[in-house]
Amino acid sequence: MKFKVLLLFLLFSVLINAQAFRNYSNEFLNIGVDAAALGKSKAVVATTNNVNATYWNPAGLVGIEDYQGSLMYASYFAGIANYNHAAFAMPIDKESALGISIIRFGVDDILNTTQLIDSEGNIDFNRISLFSAADYAFNFAYARNLIFKDVKLGVNAKIVRRTIGDFASSWGFGFDVGLQFERNNWKFGLMARDITTTFNSWAINEQEFEKIRDAIPGQNQELPQSTEITKPKLQLGVARDFKIGRFFNLQTEVDLNIRFARTNDIFSSDAGSIDPAIGLQLDYENMVYLRAGVGNFQYQTEFDNSKSLNTQPNFGVGFNYKGIQIDYALTNIGSVGNALYSNIFSVTIDYNLLRP
Repeated sequence: MKFKVLLLFLLFSVLINAQAFRNYSNEFLNIGVDAAALGKSKAVVATTNNVNATYWNPAGLVGIEDYQGSLMYASYFAGIANYNHAAFAMPIDKESALGISIIRFGVDDILNTTQLIDSEGNIDFNRISLFSAADYAFNFAYARNLIFKDVKLGVNAKIVRRTIGDFASSWGFGFDVGLQFERNNWKFGLMARDITTTFNSWAINEQEFEKIRDAIPGQNQELPQSTEITKPKLQLGVARDFKIGRFFNLQTEVDLNIRFARTNDIFSSDAGSIDPAIGLQLDYENMVYLRAGVGNFQYQTEFDNSKSLNTQPNFGVGFNYKGIQIDYALTNIGSVGNALYSNIFSVTIDYNLLRP
């Protein structure tokens, strides 16, 4: 019974109330990619300028000069879930560039115990099978310089595929639009995610649903609705570069992450909420990087109904040698509370620096 209840929760947490705007939909797309960015608390909307801009702000793809590739792997929740990212980008000409990427966030080898008890009431462990719950995102980005000086525009089309074993699956589609502007040592960025809303259409296996329909007597007797719509989100960023002595550079950025819903963010109302993020990166001649950031400013309700403000610190280091950059970040995927911190590694390769 416990396994059936868990399976029902997994299924209905995705599908219930599905035919309306969702405050939290396709949340795996908000985790982020690239250990360098995660080490700065994701405060990179204004400064991202390599292959990973496909995710953070496609306008930044204009900054690449040759083929670039990126890989990232992360293990979350003590190894229960795995997060993988791969991306490739290339310039079309001096004014435009293309990028593609794929993201997978999944929990594998989940026990399916819906058939654990046979028709005679006997427990048969041979009837247990395994399934995966996985989310995929395929991103296709295009960026170019506009006729206005120092203004870049990027568009990202994404296809979302989500599966829960043989129980349910969905397809989704949406667009992101990004802008970057640079003047002197100041950089500005705007990223509008799901600007047209992202539409997910679910297909439910009714035969599998029948096997778990009565796991909770009197509840969940009807198939959930099959459509969910992701609300748009905005990210605004401003950054400044500083030269420290002869060899060191300091990059600072402040981002505002805006949702059009009331949340536990530090600034919240019925019209929307704002979660700031601050990121710092100190580098030695673009070879060795030290990063830190703080974000996810959230109010948490205590047992006595009082509220306390929680934040999420992040740290990272990186090393770049002849076009191969290896980055590491220590970040908390659980955001606040007692969730375990995760170790994130990523590799970015710039073919331009590898050429003889």
